[in-house]
Amino acid sequence: MTSPNREQIVAALEGVIDLVDGKSITAKGMVQGIDINDEAVNVMIAVDPNQGPALEDLRQAAEKAVASVNGVTTARVALTAERPTAKNNATPQQSATAKPPQPGQRPQGGSQKPLELPTVRSIITVASGKGGVGKSTTSVNLALSLVAKGLKVGLLDADIYGPSLPRMMGLRDAKPTPSGEQGKMIPPSAFGIRIMSIGFMVDEEQPVIWRGPMAMGALEQLLRDTDWGDLDVLVVDMPPGTGDIQLSMSQRVPVTGAVIVSTPQDIALLDARKGLNMFRKVNVPVFGLIENMSYYKCPECGHVDHVFDHGGARKAADELGVPFLGEIPLDLKIRLGADEGKPIVHTEPDGEHAKAYGAIAEKIVSAIDERVGPAEAPKKKGLFPKISFK
Repeated sequence: MTSPNREQIVAALEGVIDLVDGKSITAKGMVQGIDINDEAVNVMIAVDPNQGPALEDLRQAAEKAVASVNGVTTARVALTAERPTAKNNATPQQSATAKPPQPGQRPQGGSQKPLELPTVRSIITVASGKGGVGKSTTSVNLALSLVAKGLKVGLLDADIYGPSLPRMMGLRDAKPTPSGEQGKMIPPSAFGIRIMSIGFMVDEEQPVIWRGPMAMGALEQLLRDTDWGDLDVLVVDMPPGTGDIQLSMSQRVPVTGAVIVSTPQDIALLDARKGLNMFRKVNVPVFGLIENMSYYKCPECGHVDHVFDHGGARKAADELGVPFLGEIPLDLKIRLGADEGKPIVHTEPDGEHAKAYGAIAEKIVSAIDERVGPAEAPKKKGLFPKISFK
């Protein structure tokens, strides 16, 4: 099958009309980006932020037009809009009398409504200030530990530029399937967990070269258009750093709490502090810090060696006033399991590592219950109970 080209995609989008003024979205310059990866096409459409939530029909029409192009097997269209600042939306009197956001509330001033996931009881972001600290490995094994405690769990790969969950969960060749309900997708599953990642839609070795708005639009669409089913916890594997995607997730998604992963050395902890303070600034509760690669224990003699120092995350947690959730040892089996799609919590459920992840998961469950109530409590439609998201 011949791959589509940009000219064919643009020609198809010329027939998509904005009903507000009867003009083509291409004539109005609304098509902000087109990304073609073999037979998969992703399109970003810029819209007025005040009209964004009402333009779902336009988005679907554009997606249908792209899908009709010969050679296209996967078509995804996302909307993006600039968020007006509070300064542009409020009078001086309103700004002077505006109340500061309370714990659990998002900053005021944006016109976009938060995404609503009515079947998801809680959302936990697993983040780090820098790459290479084992954040994705931690996300996967924590998700499995939550399943082991009887919870219904989903896993979202929010690292648009470096998705790794398809490989780590043994789903390299998996694809989402249409559910037939409101254009949603049924995500691939492994180990009792529903998993969604941009990695299911692009080749593993193909770079995702998108600007920030396109990546954020794709992430929102993965969240919105996935049939998650009834979940107690959606674990979100965040990209490293404190950039556009982290900010978008914090402001547009009702996050119940964040977990920060770091290694013991000072340079990693410095970046972990930045990540933690970012969540605080956007009023996302921080459930605590995890020290990954905390120590190495010789499997033969039992000698413990602190390869990357030890105790730095615990000290940082004390200084920052957040809980220290636990430490995970450095072990070759954890790395091999991640590469082979066989997480260690699954392969060695009674082992030392599974117990360490399980103890951390227990603390996270307690933090979730404190925020939204016990898992057996009735779910409310819309946003989560006990929390107000603006």
